Amino acid sequence: MNAPSINYIAVVLATLSSMIVGSIWYTPRVFGKYWMKAANITPSSKASDAIRPIAITLVVSFITAWVLAGAVSISFEFYGGSFLVNALLTGLILWAGFTAARFITHDAFDGRPTGLTVLNVAHELVTIMIMALIIGVWPA
Repeated sequence: MNAPSINYIAVVLATLSSMIVGSIWYTPRVFGKYWMKAANITPSSKASDAIRPIAITLVVSFITAWVLAGAVSISFEFYGGSFLVNALLTGLILWAGFTAARFITHDAFDGRPTGLTVLNVAHELVTIMIMALIIGVWPA
């Protein structure tokens, strides 16, 4: 079996898209105030405190985009049809089966508020679907 075909430019763009989605989603004007309150987070006054979480997010987002691109390639090879449709369906299935399922499970055991879980799971859905869209329009 051949390795999945991956367009690394699309992976990098998908990675960057996750950073954009997150910076919009969690801004105080959108869902940031609710998120901080529900997650019991006190904002730091030092911008340098954000460097580590942003660096981690960048690395993890790259891994997510890379795995998604590989899964889309495999899906397309198996099912054929539209690469874009395969990308979107694969993103949705992976989000539901891994991301949403794990968030819901962990948040239930952690006793997190349902609204916080919904907010974070919805953020991940938007993030992964935009990644899938980018990957879907730029096949390898």
